[in-house]
Amino acid sequence: MELAKTYDPRKVEEKWYKYWEENDLFHSEKDEENSPFTIVIPPPNITGILHMGHGLNNTIQDIIIRWKRMQGYNTLWLPGTDHAGIATQNVVEKQLSKEGKSRHEIGREAFIELVWKWREKYGSAIIKQLRNFGASCDWRRERFTMDEGLSRAVKEVFVRLYNDGLIYKGKYIINWCPRCQTALSDEEVEHEAEEGNLYYILYPFKDEEGGLVVATTRPETMLGDSAVAVNPNDERYNVHIGKTVILPLVGRELTVIGDNYVDTEFGTGALKITPAHDPVDFEIGTKHGLDRINIFNIDATVNENGIPDCVGMDRYECREAVLEKLKSTGSFIKQEPHTHEIGHCYRCHTVIEPYLSEQWFVRMKPLAEPAIKAVENGDTVFYPGRWKKVYMNWMTGIRDWCISRQIWWGHRIPVYYCDDCGEMFASVEEPSRCSACESSAIHQDEDVLDTWFSSQLWPFSTLGWPDENDDLGYYYPTSVLVTDPGILFFWVARMIMSGLKFMDRVPFKDVYIHGVVMDEKGRKMSKSLGNGIDPLEVVEKFGADALRYTIVNITPMGQNLLLSMDKFNIGSHFANKIWNASRYILMNIDSGTIEGEKYSIMKKDVIDPGELDTADRWILTVYEETIKKVTGCLEGYRFNDASSLIYEFFWHEFCDWYIEISKVKLYGKDENDRSGAAGMLLRILEGCMRLLHPIMPFITEEVFQLIHSLTENGEKKSIMISQYPVFNKNNMYHESKERIELLKEINYNIRNIRGEMNVPPELKTAALIKTQNEYTRDVIEENKDVVIFLSKLEKIVCGPEIEKPEKSAFAVGSGYEVYLPLTGLIDFDKEKLRLSKELLKLEGEIAKSENKLDNGQFISRAPGSVVEKERDRLETGKKNHTKISAILQSLE
Repeated sequence: MELAKTYDPRKVEEKWYKYWEENDLFHSEKDEENSPFTIVIPPPNITGILHMGHGLNNTIQDIIIRWKRMQGYNTLWLPGTDHAGIATQNVVEKQLSKEGKSRHEIGREAFIELVWKWREKYGSAIIKQLRNFGASCDWRRERFTMDEGLSRAVKEVFVRLYNDGLIYKGKYIINWCPRCQTALSDEEVEHEAEEGNLYYILYPFKDEEGGLVVATTRPETMLGDSAVAVNPNDERYNVHIGKTVILPLVGRELTVIGDNYVDTEFGTGALKITPAHDPVDFEIGTKHGLDRINIFNIDATVNENGIPDCVGMDRYECREAVLEKLKSTGSFIKQEPHTHEIGHCYRCHTVIEPYLSEQWFVRMKPLAEPAIKAVENGDTVFYPGRWKKVYMNWMTGIRDWCISRQIWWGHRIPVYYCDDCGEMFASVEEPSRCSACESSAIHQDEDVLDTWFSSQLWPFSTLGWPDENDDLGYYYPTSVLVTDPGILFFWVARMIMSGLKFMDRVPFKDVYIHGVVMDEKGRKMSKSLGNGIDPLEVVEKFGADALRYTIVNITPMGQNLLLSMDKFNIGSHFANKIWNASRYILMNIDSGTIEGEKYSIMKKDVIDPGELDTADRWILTVYEETIKKVTGCLEGYRFNDASSLIYEFFWHEFCDWYIEISKVKLYGKDENDRSGAAGMLLRILEGCMRLLHPIMPFITEEVFQLIHSLTENGEKKSIMISQYPVFNKNNMYHESKERIELLKEINYNIRNIRGEMNVPPELKTAALIKTQNEYTRDVIEENKDVVIFLSKLEKIVCGPEIEKPEKSAFAVGSGYEVYLPLTGLIDFDKEKLRLSKELLKLEGEIAKSENKLDNGQFISRAPGSVVEKERDRLETGKKNHTKISAILQSLE
């Protein structure tokens, strides 16, 4: 068989993905005779482009689904996209603004139509890009959060929650984005520590001298103050409770109130209360019946409730104006630096404004209680386990969820108002008349639902809920959810709550939370830092298999991934190794070899030990051990360990040793030996391809097909639907493993001597092995041809009475000594000179390291890692010195 000298991933990957899709190998249908295994993809935003986070997330999902498919499960990996309300509307609005238009100018209906057109053109780009990764999703089942079926599910859920009293409308402080001009949930606000100031302002008493000094980070909001609060236990101020102070600049009379919430250690211990612009002040104001004075418009400019000079100003412009006026009136006391947390919109990064607004909310505590119990009982299990505590902490302190958004793109709230009688009612179907008075003068709520409201229904809405159907009963609950920590609260927790509420079962058994992809310095990848890596560029340069292998191999379970472009050489080099090994095997096995009597070991589940030699039994044993360990790693979501185990076995056991050992038989004249070697080589190679397929699907399919085209005169349908290797204890031969490990040690020692003494590889030498151990002598005698071949020897002599020849090098092994006569192989004087120079160089380096480590300033000032590195350098230098000294002595 002729194979290309170098592996071309682009040709191979394009060919096999097309083949898989044409043969419908990703599709799943209900099969009562088979157990389902279901994953729903975390739906990427239609505005999104593929980034390395998607690369890691979808590689892990594909590994799991391919593995389970090969284990015989009826697998469904259900794909789809999210309409991403705010993000998508922002993109289309920017497009409109380039044309000199706004959404308000073209109207709601025309704008939504424009967004649908945008979605048709660009919205599936990210899903198409996932194919480049090898994602084996059931593309025939692709869903969208605003398609007809899912939209009906959203309405159904809203109406049921509304009728159960779990959805309500109220006027509360919410997170408001002045740029997007919509409310945000607490989870949609990203908090960052920023340097600011604490401003001290005097609020004078009305009826006496003096006053109270308050400290605030936002002096502009004082225009909406309703009171000043002090802690009733604070002896400095409790005598002033009930008094009246005058609000500077405004002249409004404010009562001094007592409230235990006030922190006596913050600022001065006196707190200005602005119920319309601070969530804590809102709670205090509600308790004390204070006025809620809103001083901002929806774009965070000052409205008519502010002082005349500030009306129309931006909030930060207003801050500067207020401070100037306070200074001019003598009310400004001082300012000092202060670091505090500032909330930003998760979409546009604008600083959010705590804002008093009428919004729709979901009562979360009744939904959270069963979701807490489900995780406590182990109905849903988090991997790594530490995320259970994070989930529990959030769920036990959960607050009501603001679900209304003041945008147009999304699921419009299915609530209707009667213009005649004022009735408010929710309906799944669009009504034509008022449910109370039959009037046709009704209108729908203008707001849309938070994007996550529809996303929380994803595991069952995508399967046809609320209709009872075969898919829903068969594929739900799903088996595992793979996600990153950023959406644990946005999405994972809410899916558990909604699954229990509407399906009476958790939506998934396991939740695997992987780490975040960062650059090699540990920074989050971002456009502003310019440190992002384009996964499509990686696929183009290295191939999808190289990308997939690398990102799982260097990512420990649940930890962040530190990534740089050059790391993809790990996967690329492994793919090349697989290709080169496969090419060697397939090009050195002909039809005559595979027709030999012993070739049958390629296919047998259990092989008669009499058909195998020691090396065959050893490689079979290590292969079976690898199957067992890899399967355990996959079951525990330890994908990096699984990938490393396969790598170690394939590269260092199969390629470095067994393929080399097998050459003795493969190049020999005995047909039985040749066919036996071919059978075992192909058995292990084919098994390794199946073992590795979930991680590197393309190259494994290519090699698998090549093997079967050679051995069966035709293609197997696909490695995807072949059986994943299963551990077989009957193929374990521990004694053979011990014998080969001893053989490897002997070969290592001989090779090491040759290397240290600069014996040219083309020169053959004798090896003398002295041992009293009969077992060692037996292993050497049994495998004499192998040792001679691997170590490039002319002969090997083994016995208990062997003496060390003159001018020979030696090594000590486990119960034996190896001697290599060097006469005629090296120039002794030249070699002694070379080694003497190396000793002198080492002595200089050792002295330099010792001087450094004896220097107290170096130890105290240098970073710990640098000191440790110097200690390692010294230790290595001393070991090498001892070793070279011994070699020199043996040459004397």
